[in-house]
Amino acid sequence: MQSGRYDLRETAVVISQTGGACRATNYIALLRKALKDANLVHVPAVSVSVQGIETNPGLELLDLPTLDRILKAAVLGDLLDRLTVRVRPYETEANLADALYHKWLCKTKDWLSGASQEYKYNSLVKEMIREFERFELRAIPRKPRVGIVGEILVKFHPDANNNVVQVIEKEGCEAVVPNLVDFLLYCAYNGIWRAQELGGSQLTALLSRAVIRIIERYRRLVRKLLNQSKRFQPLSSIEQLVEGAKSILQLGHNCGEGWLLSAEMVDLIRNGANNIICAQPFACLPNHVVGKGMIKKVRREYPEANIVPIDYDPGASEVNQLNRIKLMIAQALKKHKIC
Repeated sequence: MQSGRYDLRETAVVISQTGGACRATNYIALLRKALKDANLVHVPAVSVSVQGIETNPGLELLDLPTLDRILKAAVLGDLLDRLTVRVRPYETEANLADALYHKWLCKTKDWLSGASQEYKYNSLVKEMIREFERFELRAIPRKPRVGIVGEILVKFHPDANNNVVQVIEKEGCEAVVPNLVDFLLYCAYNGIWRAQELGGSQLTALLSRAVIRIIERYRRLVRKLLNQSKRFQPLSSIEQLVEGAKSILQLGHNCGEGWLLSAEMVDLIRNGANNIICAQPFACLPNHVVGKGMIKKVRREYPEANIVPIDYDPGASEVNQLNRIKLMIAQALKKHKIC
């Protein structure tokens, strides 16, 4: 906003809000303070949540066409990340995978914005996967896979996790990042669980099942093509994630990432990514309970698990974070060489 590229009289800031026992509930207040400190107090900061934490008269964001684009963007973003991190550690020349990533990022953005009519949704998915399938890889053995779980911001945002994917690849491993869409499915499933176990609203459960069916409809072709692929790992369903979590903790743990965090660790291990970084952010108590707190239980169930919790606090030493990750990766490389 300070760059001069935008007309600030026509600009607003929008942030999603989960509500409940989550530090993100406080982000809107901090965002407004930041705008005030930057002398941008006239720029509206809008909180958007399905819980209706705040009302925003005159603002209509989630009409059906917009919601359709949001869900397609989430599915396409997950797919593009999955394809890229799989091939980048084996590229024949530096930056080739990133070039392909940016090519499809631009194509996807243009398509979602309506600037390009080159593809329909299904053909866009097919061509993206086809091009990554044809991407030339070095003829070397598969590297150890390192999964990343944790609070949603720290897990996905490179600025929040000090570029942990880059660290993993630099240390000679292949990163595996769970899907953002799985968090949406997790949120929906919690409505079903509360109706079954706590006498919650049956209408909410009905709507939750409908949401899961709708999201999975967007992922149907992606799942089919990845299942057919010999290069890429298929998608796990919400039912598979639920089944994996049940052996670790009760599904009533649904604050923050809740049982999904443990479910993702189990899913990674079952799919060959035994090495896991559990990223813990500052002041996120739910994730310390369902993440770091469950590591011992996960190791009892899966002795091959090689898990390291990393605290990404504002005052934490980046050197300490790197050293802990490198020790975990050294163990992963040692086991991989023995195998």
